[in-house]
Amino acid sequence: MSKTALLFAGQGAQVVGMGKDLAGSFPSARAWFDHANAALGYDLTSICFNGPDSELTETENAQPGIFLVSWVAFQLLKERVPSLQFQATAGLSLGEFTALTAAGAMSFEDGLRVVRQRGRFMQEACDVTQGGMAAVIGLDEAATRDVCAEAGVVLANLNCPGQLVISGESDRIERACDLAKAKGARRAIPLPVAGAYHSPLMASAQPKLQSELASAKIAAPVVQVISNVTAQPHGSPDQISARLVEQVTSSVRWEESMRYLLAQDFTRFIELGPGMALSGFMKRIDKNAQMLNVADSASLEATAKTLAA
Repeated sequence: MSKTALLFAGQGAQVVGMGKDLAGSFPSARAWFDHANAALGYDLTSICFNGPDSELTETENAQPGIFLVSWVAFQLLKERVPSLQFQATAGLSLGEFTALTAAGAMSFEDGLRVVRQRGRFMQEACDVTQGGMAAVIGLDEAATRDVCAEAGVVLANLNCPGQLVISGESDRIERACDLAKAKGARRAIPLPVAGAYHSPLMASAQPKLQSELASAKIAAPVVQVISNVTAQPHGSPDQISARLVEQVTSSVRWEESMRYLLAQDFTRFIELGPGMALSGFMKRIDKNAQMLNVADSASLEATAKTLAA
C-alpha cells in the first residue's frame, strides 16, 4: 500500500509576502498568524507579509516565519481535506521542528518559541565567527568530501544527487570552491547566508538550544519523523531533544532521509510552506515519486483536488 509523507521547508525558502494570500483567503489562517504574534510578543506576521527582505532574512525572523507559514499550510490542508492521512513527516533543518510539531511531538506554541530562539542562538554564533556556505553542483559526495578535507570545511547538506552544500570559515569556503571546480564541479557558488550553518562554527548555539528544549514539552510523535542527523525515524522524547541539538553542527542527510522513506513504500510527498526546493530535490532523487505542495491558495486548491481524486 502506498504511503504519504509531509515535508517541511527549511531556511532559505523565505520570501516577502509568504502566507499573505492564505491569510487573506482563509479566516482560520489569519487566526494562526494572530495567535503567533501574541505568542511571540511581536508582529512576525507583518515581517512575513511586508518585509523588508533584509528583516525577513535575519535568522531569528526567517526561522519562525517559515515555521509559521508551513504550519498554516498544514492546517489549511487538513481543513480542506478532512480525510487527509499521512504516515511520516520530515523537514529540512529548521523544517524538522515543523515536522515534529505536525506529528504531535511539540505544541505549536513550544515549536514556534524554540524555533525563534534557535534562530537567535544561530545568529549569535554567526556574529562571532567568520563563516559561510557554498553550493557544489555536479560533483559526487566522495569527491566533495575530498575537497572538504583538503580545504578544512565540512559537508553541511546532502540534498540530492549533484547538489551538495559545504560550510566553514569564509576564506576556506573560497578555497573549497576553487578546489571543487578543479575536480570537475559544474558550479561551486558561495551562498548568501549569515554564517556557516551545520558546521562546528555553530557549536556555541548548542547549549543554549539544549536549555530551550528542556523547557518545552516533547512527546513521542504519532507518526514517524525522520531525523536529519541519522536519516532514520526519531526515537524517545529525550533522543529527539538530543538529535535536535546535534543537528545544529551536523550534516543534513536529506537525500538519505528521502531514500529511507522511498524504501518504506512512501510514494506521495506533500511539501508544505514557502518555495518548492524539496520538490526539486525529490525530482532528482526519484522522479517517479508523486510531489504535491501547499504554499498559497492556488497550490492548496490544486493539492486538495488531487487528494480528493
